[in-house]
Amino acid sequence: MAPEPEDDIMNEKNPRPLDEDDIALLKTYGLGPYSTSIKKVEKEIKEMAKKINDLCGIKESDTGLAPPSQWDLVSDKQMMQEEQPLQVARCTKIISPNTDDAKYVINVKQIAKFVVGLGDKVSPTDIEEGMRVGVDRNKYQIQIPLPPKIDPSVTMMTVEEKPDVTYNDVGGCKEQIEKMREVVELPMLHPEKFVKLGIDPPKGVLCYGPPGTGKTLLARAVANRTDACFIRVIGSELVQKYVGEGARMVRELFQMARSKKACIVFFDEVDAIGGARFDDGVGGDNEVQRTMLEIVNQLDGFDARGNIKVLMATNRYFVLFHSCFVVIHCLPCIQ
Repeated sequence: MAPEPEDDIMNEKNPRPLDEDDIALLKTYGLGPYSTSIKKVEKEIKEMAKKINDLCGIKESDTGLAPPSQWDLVSDKQMMQEEQPLQVARCTKIISPNTDDAKYVINVKQIAKFVVGLGDKVSPTDIEEGMRVGVDRNKYQIQIPLPPKIDPSVTMMTVEEKPDVTYNDVGGCKEQIEKMREVVELPMLHPEKFVKLGIDPPKGVLCYGPPGTGKTLLARAVANRTDACFIRVIGSELVQKYVGEGARMVRELFQMARSKKACIVFFDEVDAIGGARFDDGVGGDNEVQRTMLEIVNQLDGFDARGNIKVLMATNRYFVLFHSCFVVIHCLPCIQ
């Protein structure tokens, strides 16, 4: 007896679910006769390669080291012992630059000056005039360019981690915060506005007021807000025993700041090295004055200052820095 049309319509609306045999049959559609065997062999090859890498060691992409099975520590140690240590010199001048016959005048301290060539591992584009270089002790050929000499104590002044202080944590200083943001943040975030006006942005901010009024707290909020390099200097760190050491530290400090894309230098308790110019006839405070005058020279000297903003905090008001900075008077908050 043939099925009625109504039964066919009901079967189309309610199809029977697929069982395991139907699903296995669907998986075989479009597959070749050897596809299962090929996948099995590929899986075995991957497992075997993983075992080989685990036994030999995987090449480290960050350091570029070879697998440990190819290390030869004995020969490497012998090669390092045979290599002579390099000597530090300074490249004072380049003769016939950008040519194949370029020569370099180097000044080896306490020895002499030499005209030398480049080593096999150095490119001519790596060497510039005034750069510190490493030379061998036989022919004085330049073997490696060296970074500028900066005192480690100056390098340690850089603030690596951002403080957790924001502008909301500074209470009772609304006007001071607005001035700070206009002077420090605005030239860094929107320098084109000053270019359109045809004016130079201020060099920095001098915060003065009684203790506990939020001068250092403002600087910490600025360090949290900006992505620029932040260098914190305590005034007493620049007071050194020997003549010229404090001024040298200031020069290296600004040299390191110029090497950054954008930098903020914060001098805390600057009254340790700042004050009125005087001559007591004895010379006890002359070294402190030299350090202070070196800061003024770096701010308003012959060399370009670069994208550097200077913040200063003190309990005393300085007429010396009045022409260099925007002065912010931090007043105590009256409850």
